[in-house]
Amino acid sequence: MRPRPARFASRYYFDNNGNMKLKPAVQSLAALAQETRLAIFRLLVEAGPEGMNAGAIAEAVGVPAATLSFHVAQLTRAGLVAARQESRFIFYSANFVAMDDLIAFLTDNCCQGGRCLPKTAAAGTTAKRRARAAAKAPAAARSSRPARPPRPPRPPRAA
Repeated sequence: MRPRPARFASRYYFDNNGNMKLKPAVQSLAALAQETRLAIFRLLVEAGPEGMNAGAIAEAVGVPAATLSFHVAQLTRAGLVAARQESRFIFYSANFVAMDDLIAFLTDNCCQGGRCLPKTAAAGTTAKRRARAAAKAPAAARSSRPARPPRPPRPPRAA
């Protein structure tokens, strides 16, 4: 039996280099890589932090209760959905922290830190979004003049 290379002998090699972020991202993406689960997750994101009960989700997505239970279990195992029980009903809600972490992981170092696509620039990373939100809050409180309306979108270029 050959000895393992020294650089991989320590479990801390992966922790120090950030490679362990890959496993939760793969689990989350695998859970979302199915049409019904993606529809359920998007519905829960639209519902907000209060979430929806299982019956309403099943009706909106158009799946039987047993099928819904299977798909929600996959999303819960991936950490994208949380469940809470209120009396006889189970309410499911999106885990917005996990969603934010996944978006930040996917867009981290996009285009080598430069601006590329408008939607990617808007998403940024968790740190960028939080810094932008913190910067806007005091500026909005100080500003006495109304904010400018957003620019209209550019027309697509003719090829």
